[in-house]
Amino acid sequence: MTNSSKTAASVAVALQGVSKHYGTVRAVDGVDLAVQRGELFGLIGHNGAGKSTLFKMMLGLIPATAGDIRVAGTSVHGKDFRATRRKIGYLPENLVLYDNLSALETMRFFAKLKGADLDSCPGLLQRVGLGDVGKRAVVEFSKGMRQRLGFAQALLGAPSVLFLDEPSNGLDPSAIRDFYAQLRELREQGVTIVITSHILADLQERVDRLAIMAGGKIQAVGSVHALREQMDLPLSIALRVEPSALGELKTHLQAIAGVDLQVVEGEVVVRCPRPAKMAVLAALSPLGARLVDLHIHEPSLEDLFFGLRS
Repeated sequence: MTNSSKTAASVAVALQGVSKHYGTVRAVDGVDLAVQRGELFGLIGHNGAGKSTLFKMMLGLIPATAGDIRVAGTSVHGKDFRATRRKIGYLPENLVLYDNLSALETMRFFAKLKGADLDSCPGLLQRVGLGDVGKRAVVEFSKGMRQRLGFAQALLGAPSVLFLDEPSNGLDPSAIRDFYAQLRELREQGVTIVITSHILADLQERVDRLAIMAGGKIQAVGSVHALREQMDLPLSIALRVEPSALGELKTHLQAIAGVDLQVVEGEVVVRCPRPAKMAVLAALSPLGARLVDLHIHEPSLEDLFFGLRS
């Protein structure tokens, strides 16, 4: 097998030059993207950035105006994609359910559509925390319960690729924690997961890599750490020092280019360029025990997102 063949085999979702135009509106505009097998990949962007349109094209629900999309090695426009789709799970942002059906009946309905094993339905309900309410009608479900039911149906057929559009909508903090624990378990089993969320803090420490979309284009791709390095946003260091050390601290830091120091209610906040971080930390060493506390604030995913848009 050639290196290029090995590379292709390791890619679960591949997009090349993908665009979707509605008249003069370019909802998606020339997207190139590769998601590796077994990767938990985030896709973020403001409303109208093109995320949902991109999802629908990757699922083969709407045709691309231009470009090539392959999922699990199969073109979404090819005759073989119908079989591949049975190994894809999808949770849409706005899931429509039949209120008169029970949770178990809902699962069996989707299982028949997908050609999945009907016997797997009770176990999947148990997996998402709905095992005790399988016979209850969906009309009685809270928004969070409906969302968990939607996640259960996405798992029908043991998918190798999962597309999850705003999956934590309506979930409480405990359910969100359990949901991401499920995703980690699936990823360890080799499942590829592509997820969008407006709650950026949920994704920050949980995805392997992410892409930031704006105006139908991919503006940046990488791990949160890599994007921090790439965008070179300043970081802040919060300090508590003994009052007698404040003047000495200012003297040490004034010699470092780009450093800004503010004192707010007894706390010293130092903002500095990323390359100056170690110089700032070295300047604190002479303070010894007079340095009472220190906390480094790296730019958050939200900072990266808004920094890219500014």
